[in-house]
Amino acid sequence: MGTNLHEPADTRSMGIVHSALRRDLRRSRIALEAPPYPDRKRRRQLAAHVLWLMHVLHLHHTAEDTGLWPSIRARNPSASTLLDQMDADHKRIAPAISALEDAARAYRANETSRTQLLDALTALEAVLLPHLRREELDMMPVVAATITTAEYLTIEQEYFVKPKGFRELGAEGPWIIDGLDPEGREVILHVIPAVPRFILLHTFGWSYRRKATRLWRHGPATAVPSLSLATMERNCRDVATVERNQRDRRPH
Repeated sequence: MGTNLHEPADTRSMGIVHSALRRDLRRSRIALEAPPYPDRKRRRQLAAHVLWLMHVLHLHHTAEDTGLWPSIRARNPSASTLLDQMDADHKRIAPAISALEDAARAYRANETSRTQLLDALTALEAVLLPHLRREELDMMPVVAATITTAEYLTIEQEYFVKPKGFRELGAEGPWIIDGLDPEGREVILHVIPAVPRFILLHTFGWSYRRKATRLWRHGPATAVPSLSLATMERNCRDVATVERNQRDRRPH
């Protein structure tokens, strides 16, 4: 994939990471909502996965708060109102992350905490999903207008990648690209040198596929794709169309 490093920042990777988070929150909900509910071993694996998701989300927000947002604020004072909104969103989301972590630990210990975990998941989604949407639709165009792709990649490497170890990046990589279209996979993989890319896709990729099979068991959660905003909006339109057709077929 050709990339002009001097063009306005290509921020597609941000939306791709958001899509992976939305996908696995949805998958977790599916696994928790309908019987057969996870057995003891799978229950612990699912709780551990939710805790890992919250760890990923926390690191993601930390990288934004310490690296990306200060860079944009310094270069683009007119973005201060929107950046203040991003900061306020993160402050609202942090307690919901903590509550979901507590609920996941309780569920790991006892299956009777399944409803508590679902409630905490709902509470997180209520504050997180609108934030992710606002960040992609409102904040990322400002980022693109403020810095170049080269500058964005430098920030990405310094604050989003370097603080993580190779094993942690290896766990994240296959998770991020799960369910992505070829263009999205290329966006994520093209910045990785050939040898690490091979290790990520084959060694860590194999481990991730085993983990995903244990978690989702080839059930309906497996079919949930990477949930981009476009995919979610298309699904909403499809549901609305079905409901409208059903209403139209009812006798008056």
